[in-house]
Order: sequence, then structure tokens, then C-alpha cells
Amino acid sequence: MKVVLFCGGMGLRLRDYSENVPKPMVPIGYRPILWHIMKYYAHYGHKDFVLALGYKADAIKEYFLRYDECVSNDFVLSGGGKSVELIDSDIRDWRITFVDTGVRSGIGRRLKLVQPYLEGEDTFLANYADNLTDCPLPVICDRFVAGNKVCTLLAARPRLSFHVVAVDGASTVSGIHPMSSAGLWINGGYFAFKRRIFDYLNLGDDLVGDAFPALIRDGEVNAYSHEGFWASMETFKDRQELEDLYVRGEAPWAVWESAKAAIRARGNNHVAASLR
Repeated sequence: MKVVLFCGGMGLRLRDYSENVPKPMVPIGYRPILWHIMKYYAHYGHKDFVLALGYKADAIKEYFLRYDECVSNDFVLSGGGKSVELIDSDIRDWRITFVDTGVRSGIGRRLKLVQPYLEGEDTFLANYADNLTDCPLPVICDRFVAGNKVCTLLAARPRLSFHVVAVDGASTVSGIHPMSSAGLWINGGYFAFKRRIFDYLNLGDDLVGDAFPALIRDGEVNAYSHEGFWASMETFKDRQELEDLYVRGEAPWAVWESAKAAIRARGNNHVAASLR
């Protein structure tokens, strides 16, 4: 399936970054968060991307036009630096469509404006491009197919450190507990859509505010509830927490790294067995 990524965010709460780069280009480790999200989809075989661009669209275009595979891949250098042989590749088999959807456009308008680039697609995936998860994508797709709805979304637990307060009457507090134990689910920003979503969406509509109430009224939305890792990069603190996980080699969303580690482990076990 094609993957639509909404890349118009300004990242106003990401100090030190928002003035210079668009939110999807804020880095985690070697690469921007946008790359991490695309790498997640590509790991599961979805490598045809439609980027709905907005704020500082040129920065995203320039990044991929000047993309250097060597930054995040192993390679062999020879010939005094004249020859570079990549051992792994990131984006060689990706297809990326860049669509400028306006600086001030909402998510609904951005989706509507990329509709022509989804011609012939009965279904597609979409993402806000600022959230990460370790949820196996095939389980979301399976729920989408089995549910036969216009939309399936990932429901995630909020990671906020606030406490929920229960108040009886006017002011008496009857309980206080972490939000994580409040039983709340939030929209995790990972969507699977049928093309019929466009029947519910006009050019000026908001996706969640306008289209979703109509979809819910018609019983056309279901969810996959994921208890595992999910995080959104809204603030500088969020970015720092994700960076710390990446630096420690504990990034749960990097499912492609887990796959590579498993392959290496099988290879090492095979070599060890052959030496016995």
C-alpha cells in the first residue's frame, strides 16, 4: 500500500529546531524522525510514499535530493576514496512523491490535496509523521482487512506524566492516580484507509474534527489497541527522550534493527556450529 505522510508541522514547541527545520526533519540520531517513520513502513514492505508537504517544504526536498546512504549504512571505501561500495541501503528501492499542500493547511486539506496521487489505490496507509511505535504493522493491516471499515487507527496509551484527579461534589478529591492507569486510549496517528475516506472529506474539512464524526456515525472506524511502545514528538523534552533511547541502543520503534540483529545471530550460530 502507498503511505501518505503529513509533513506540514512547524514544531512550535520544539525550541532550537522549529525556526530552522520543519518538525518532520528534527533529528533522532543520524536521521530525522520522518526517516525513522519511513524506515518503519519500509521494513514491512510499504515503500511507496506520498509526502504532503507544508512548512519549509524545501528543506525536506533538499534532504532527499542530497541523501547520503553512507551516513546510516556500513560501506567499503577503496581506491583512495574514489570508490564506495554500500553493504546496506536505506532508500534505493523507495519511491517518494513530494506534494506541496500549503503552509497553513490542516490534515484534512492535505489529505484531500494528495488524492490525485492515490488514483487506482483502493486502500492506503497514513501517518502524522511525528510519532513512533513498535507495533507490528501487519496486525493493524489485518484488523483493517478483517473489520472491513473505511478506517482503522492505532489506539495508544498516553505517555504523559500527569495524574488524573477524581473529584466528588464541588471540591472533595476522592482519588488521584497516574494517567497511565486511567484506562485512556488516544489516537496514535497510524491509519489504514479505504479510498472511500474521500467521500467523507471536503477540501476545507479537518480529518478528525469533521470526517471522523461522520465515519463513526456510520460505523466505519475501528481500532487496534496497542499496549506497547508509542511516543509522539511534541516538545523538546519528547525529542530528548527519544534521542536518549536511540543513543542507548534501546529504540523500540527501530524494528528493522531487531530484524538485522536476529539475522546476524543466526549467521553467527551457523558459523559456530560449522566450527564444532
